[in-house]
Amino acid sequence: MNWTARWEVWALASAFFAGLTALLGKLGVAGVNSNLATVIRTVVIFLVATAIVTVRREWQKPDTITANTWLFLALSGVATGLSWLCYYRALQLGPVSRVAPVDKLSVAFAILLGVLVLGEQLTWQVLLGAALIIAGSLVLVLA
Repeated sequence: MNWTARWEVWALASAFFAGLTALLGKLGVAGVNSNLATVIRTVVIFLVATAIVTVRREWQKPDTITANTWLFLALSGVATGLSWLCYYRALQLGPVSRVAPVDKLSVAFAILLGVLVLGEQLTWQVLLGAALIIAGSLVLVLA
Protein backbone atom coordinates (compact mmCIF):
# COMPACT_ATOMS: atom_id res chain seq x y z
CA MET A 1 0.00 0.00 0.00
CA ASN A 2 1.21 3.50 -0.86
CA TRP A 3 1.58 5.31 2.50
CA THR A 4 1.50 8.74 0.80
CA ALA A 5 -2.09 8.05 -0.28
CA ARG A 6 -3.31 7.56 3.29
CA TRP A 7 -5.06 10.46 4.99
CA GLU A 8 -3.84 9.26 8.39
CA VAL A 9 -0.20 9.89 7.43
CA TRP A 10 -0.95 13.45 6.34
CA ALA A 11 -3.10 14.13 9.42
CA LEU A 12 -0.30 12.93 11.71
CA ALA A 13 2.22 15.07 9.82
CA SER A 14 -0.16 18.02 10.19
CA ALA A 15 -0.37 17.45 13.95
CA PHE A 16 3.42 17.25 14.23
CA PHE A 17 3.93 20.47 12.27
CA ALA A 18 1.16 22.19 14.27
CA GLY A 19 3.01 21.25 17.45
CA LEU A 20 6.25 22.55 16.00
CA THR A 21 4.38 25.71 14.96
CA ALA A 22 3.45 26.36 18.58
CA LEU A 23 7.04 26.13 19.77
CA LEU A 24 8.55 28.15 16.92
CA GLY A 25 5.72 30.69 17.07
CA LYS A 26 6.26 31.26 20.78
CA LEU A 27 9.96 31.84 20.14
CA GLY A 28 9.19 34.09 17.16
CA VAL A 29 6.67 36.43 18.79
CA ALA A 30 9.04 37.21 21.64
CA GLY A 31 10.61 40.09 19.74
CA VAL A 32 7.86 41.42 17.46
CA ASN A 33 4.23 42.49 17.47
CA SER A 34 1.98 39.42 17.11
CA ASN A 35 0.14 40.87 14.09
CA LEU A 36 3.41 41.53 12.25
CA ALA A 37 4.55 38.02 13.18
CA THR A 38 1.40 36.69 11.50
CA VAL A 39 2.16 38.68 8.34
CA ILE A 40 5.71 37.29 8.21
CA ARG A 41 4.40 33.76 8.74
CA THR A 42 1.81 34.24 6.00
CA VAL A 43 4.39 35.46 3.48
CA VAL A 44 6.58 32.44 4.21
CA ILE A 45 3.62 30.08 3.82
CA PHE A 46 2.71 31.76 0.53
CA LEU A 47 6.24 31.31 -0.80
CA VAL A 48 6.48 27.67 0.31
CA ALA A 49 3.05 26.77 -1.10
CA THR A 50 3.82 28.58 -4.36
CA ALA A 51 7.10 26.68 -4.69
CA ILE A 52 5.38 23.34 -4.10
CA VAL A 53 2.62 24.04 -6.64
CA THR A 54 5.24 25.19 -9.16
CA VAL A 55 7.57 22.21 -8.69
CA ARG A 56 4.64 19.78 -8.89
CA ARG A 57 3.18 21.65 -11.90
CA GLU A 58 -0.23 21.89 -10.24
CA TRP A 59 -1.20 25.36 -11.47
CA GLN A 60 -4.54 25.69 -13.23
CA LYS A 61 -6.36 28.53 -14.90
CA PRO A 62 -8.47 30.59 -12.49
CA ASP A 63 -11.55 30.31 -14.73
CA THR A 64 -11.52 26.51 -14.31
CA ILE A 65 -12.19 26.93 -10.58
CA THR A 66 -15.87 27.22 -9.65
CA ALA A 67 -17.32 30.26 -7.90
CA ASN A 68 -18.22 28.13 -4.87
CA THR A 69 -14.64 26.91 -4.61
CA TRP A 70 -13.35 30.50 -4.75
CA LEU A 71 -15.89 31.59 -2.13
CA PHE A 72 -15.20 28.80 0.35
CA LEU A 73 -11.43 29.00 -0.06
CA ALA A 74 -11.57 32.77 0.45
CA LEU A 75 -13.72 32.37 3.58
CA SER A 76 -11.37 29.64 4.79
CA GLY A 77 -8.49 32.06 4.27
CA VAL A 78 -10.25 34.71 6.34
CA ALA A 79 -10.93 32.18 9.11
CA THR A 80 -7.31 30.98 8.99
CA GLY A 81 -6.00 34.53 9.15
CA LEU A 82 -8.19 35.39 12.12
CA SER A 83 -7.18 32.14 13.83
CA TRP A 84 -3.48 32.89 13.32
CA LEU A 85 -3.81 36.47 14.55
CA CYS A 86 -5.54 35.26 17.71
CA TYR A 87 -3.11 32.35 18.14
CA TYR A 88 0.01 34.48 17.92
CA ARG A 89 -1.44 37.04 20.33
CA ALA A 90 -2.29 34.24 22.76
CA LEU A 91 1.26 32.86 22.41
CA GLN A 92 2.65 36.30 23.11
CA LEU A 93 0.61 36.58 26.30
CA GLY A 94 0.60 33.02 27.62
CA PRO A 95 2.70 29.89 27.92
CA VAL A 96 2.76 27.55 24.94
CA SER A 97 1.85 24.65 27.25
CA ARG A 98 -1.52 26.29 27.88
CA VAL A 99 -2.16 28.12 24.62
CA ALA A 100 -1.66 25.04 22.40
CA PRO A 101 -4.21 22.84 24.23
CA VAL A 102 -6.86 25.55 24.03
CA ASP A 103 -6.09 25.98 20.33
CA LYS A 104 -6.63 22.24 19.85
CA LEU A 105 -10.22 22.71 20.96
CA SER A 106 -10.56 23.49 17.26
CA VAL A 107 -10.98 19.72 16.87
CA ALA A 108 -14.13 19.77 19.00
CA PHE A 109 -15.41 22.82 17.11
CA ALA A 110 -14.69 21.08 13.78
CA ILE A 111 -16.62 18.00 14.92
CA LEU A 112 -19.57 20.14 16.00
CA LEU A 113 -19.56 22.10 12.73
CA GLY A 114 -19.19 18.90 10.71
CA VAL A 115 -22.31 17.52 12.36
CA LEU A 116 -24.36 20.73 12.20
CA VAL A 117 -23.36 22.03 8.78
CA LEU A 118 -22.27 18.96 6.82
CA GLY A 119 -24.59 16.43 8.42
CA GLU A 120 -21.72 14.16 9.46
CA GLN A 121 -22.52 11.24 11.75
CA LEU A 122 -22.08 11.84 15.48
CA THR A 123 -21.14 8.39 16.75
CA TRP A 124 -20.38 7.54 20.36
CA GLN A 125 -16.68 7.25 19.39
CA VAL A 126 -16.64 10.77 17.91
CA LEU A 127 -18.53 12.14 20.91
CA LEU A 128 -16.17 10.40 23.35
CA GLY A 129 -13.11 11.63 21.45
CA ALA A 130 -14.39 15.21 21.48
CA ALA A 131 -15.17 14.95 25.20
CA LEU A 132 -11.65 13.66 25.90
CA ILE A 133 -10.10 16.51 23.90
CA ILE A 134 -12.18 19.03 25.82
CA ALA A 135 -11.36 17.38 29.14
CA GLY A 136 -7.66 17.21 28.29
CA SER A 137 -7.60 20.86 27.34
CA LEU A 138 -9.30 21.79 30.61
CA VAL A 139 -6.84 19.69 32.64
CA LEU A 140 -3.87 21.37 30.95
CA VAL A 141 -5.27 24.89 31.19
CA LEU A 142 -6.47 24.66 34.77
CA ALA A 143 -3.29 22.96 36.01
